[in-house]
Amino acid sequence: MVIAVPHRVLSLDEAATRLTTPAADLDIGVLRDLPLLVVEDAHLLPPEAAASLARLAVVSIGLAAPGSAPAFDVLVEDAVDAAGIADGIAGTPRAALACCQVLRHGEGLDTAAGLLLESTAYGALQAGTEFARWLEGRGRRVRPVEAEPPVLVDADDDTVRLTLNRPRLRNAFSAAMRDALVEALRPLAAPGDSRQVLLTGNGSAFCCGGDPAEFGTVADPVAAHLIRSSANAAPWLDRLADRLTVRVHGPAVGAGVELAAFAGSLEATDSATFSLPEVSMGLMPGAGGTVSVPRRIGRQQAARMCLTGTTIDAATALDWGLVDAIVG
Repeated sequence: MVIAVPHRVLSLDEAATRLTTPAADLDIGVLRDLPLLVVEDAHLLPPEAAASLARLAVVSIGLAAPGSAPAFDVLVEDAVDAAGIADGIAGTPRAALACCQVLRHGEGLDTAAGLLLESTAYGALQAGTEFARWLEGRGRRVRPVEAEPPVLVDADDDTVRLTLNRPRLRNAFSAAMRDALVEALRPLAAPGDSRQVLLTGNGSAFCCGGDPAEFGTVADPVAAHLIRSSANAAPWLDRLADRLTVRVHGPAVGAGVELAAFAGSLEATDSATFSLPEVSMGLMPGAGGTVSVPRRIGRQQAARMCLTGTTIDAATALDWGLVDAIVG
């Protein structure tokens, strides 16, 4: 098997022995130049060995059927799939590990605690070398002043329709769009307001993710963490989930997937696609995706989306449970 990053493939017996020794962390982990561990027959691994995976600084891949070995970050059925995941983390193993750690330890947390964990790890990655390398390679982008509001609000007695409104930029999620969305959502959480909320996107895409022009513009990662903690749209979407429908058409990338997944009802047109590419940038989902996406498709499937950056279509999203319905 050819894997693009340093790795170790352990047989079931070897894994059962190595993962239960007190010295496991001395030769397994990203700081030991071993960011990826593959275990054969993972579903048969003894519980005490499987439990140690949560403590190791390594991305763990189990060769086993879906759902059969919950301690692993990702499950795959063959070595080819494992190699594909390895390719996905080759340039950003630290971001991959941080993402998996947050998914592991965020499982079962309430929304507020999960978002805090996510933002803290995201802030650390913002100060890391992998993200710095991505920033250096992408070039500088400057946006002109935009005359149109970034979020349109159309309300009546029964329904409030919110529309992401940067169609020329495929609704790239900017700070201004985030703030406008929060301001539109905030009053809807007031006691006595029971109106249904519909969130859509204007133009050819629902949302192509965070605006590339704004990545790296807040130099202090602590300040960026505090902004995420106080200005994130995710808590408001989560609070309104029972009344919220999100309708995705065209690409939903990064923040576009993460925020949409909080909805109580997530619809997709046939043209919809979904991807989480942040790990390839030296980051991880930072708009709430480590909370919202696993709740819909499970931690291991969410990790696989993040580590591979794979784009899935509407039919696959429906099959996984990422969306609730495909609409015309």
